[in-house]
Amino acid sequence: MIIYNITFHIEKDIVPECLNFLKSIYIPLATQSGFMHSPCLHRVLPHSEEEEGCSFAVQFRVKNIDTLNYWIEREGQAISRQLIQQFGSKVIGFTTVLEEIEL
Repeated sequence: MIIYNITFHIEKDIVPECLNFLKSIYIPLATQSGFMHSPCLHRVLPHSEEEEGCSFAVQFRVKNIDTLNYWIEREGQAISRQLIQQFGSKVIGFTTVLEEIEL
């Protein structure tokens, strides 16, 4: 099982609006086809109170790396463009691909 993690750094003045977008638009669109499932949203705790902005991580489970790559090409890029159109440079993100290891 693969976990696709997208970490977003969001400027403080748009955090409520961006979280609403992630919950009501981004995550539903990402899971609509069924390739991405079991979404989770996490706040990344800051190292200090002086950090500018807030960070959040969105995680999805996906069957395998081929399915992930297919989803990114067919759906993921378009969803990311919507986020950029909505918030511009006030939100930046990076992805991490994790492989789940059974305990």
